[in-house]
Amino acid sequence: MVMIPQIYTATVMHKRLFPKVNFFSYRVYYFAVPLPAQIKTGRLVRFDAKDVGLRDGSDPESWARNILAKYGLNDICQSIILVTMPRVLGYVFNPVSFYLCCDGDKNLRTVLCEVHNTFGEQHFYVCAHADGAPIEGDQWLCATKIFHVSPFLPRQGRYKFRFSFDAENLSIWIDYLNDAQQKQLVTSLVGRFLPLTSPNLRRVFWQHPMVTLKTIWLIHWQALRLVMRGISYRHKPRQLPDKISATHEFLSGK
Repeated sequence: MVMIPQIYTATVMHKRLFPKVNFFSYRVYYFAVPLPAQIKTGRLVRFDAKDVGLRDGSDPESWARNILAKYGLNDICQSIILVTMPRVLGYVFNPVSFYLCCDGDKNLRTVLCEVHNTFGEQHFYVCAHADGAPIEGDQWLCATKIFHVSPFLPRQGRYKFRFSFDAENLSIWIDYLNDAQQKQLVTSLVGRFLPLTSPNLRRVFWQHPMVTLKTIWLIHWQALRLVMRGISYRHKPRQLPDKISATHEFLSGK
C-alpha cells in the first residue's frame, strides 16, 4: 500500500482500432499522493492541489470524500491515494487522475477517475461494485460515456475499466466501445511505484523532461495525424450538467 508519497513511472498506450489503425505509447511519471495531501517538492516539479478536485486549492480529499458519501462508499474507503501528474516548471495537463480508495485491509474498493479535456472541463467516473466489494485485477467495470474528450470520437458509447493495484505496481486499462458495442479504442497505463526521494525525482525529471508539455503536445500531434489520415473532426458538444457518474455495476444494484 502507498502510505507515503511515491513516484509512479509508467507507460501510456493508445491504440485506435478503426476506421484507421493508429497506435502510440510513451513514458510518463506521476505522483502518488496519500490524502490528505502533504507532499513537498521543489520549484521544478511539484504537486498543486488547485489542479484537481474543486481546483480551488483545497485539499482534494474533501472533494473525493463528498463523492464517496454521495454513493454510500465513504465508510468502506479508509484510505485514498491520488495518482496525478505533477506540475513541471509550472505547467500541467492531466488527461486522467485516479483516486484509489481502499479499505482497512488494503483492498481496492472504489476508483474515482477525474477526466479533463483540453477545453478546461472535467468529469468524474465512479468505478465500484454495487455492494462495495473489492475490485479485483481481472474484473471489468463499465460506464456510459457522457463526457467529451476526443474530437474524433462521439460522446456516446461506453467505457470499460480494469484496475490492478498493489504496493509496488499499478496497471489501468480503459477501452472505449461505440454505440454498436464495437471496441474502437484501447488504452492502458502500466507502471510501478518508486520512493519519492530527491535522487529519484531528479532521475525521472531528466529521463522524461517536460513530461506535461510532452503530453499535451502528443495529444495535438496525434490529432493532426488523424486529420491527415481523413478521420472526421467532431465539434465539442455542450457539457452535460451532471459532472459525476457511476459504473453500471454500481448502478445495477441500486
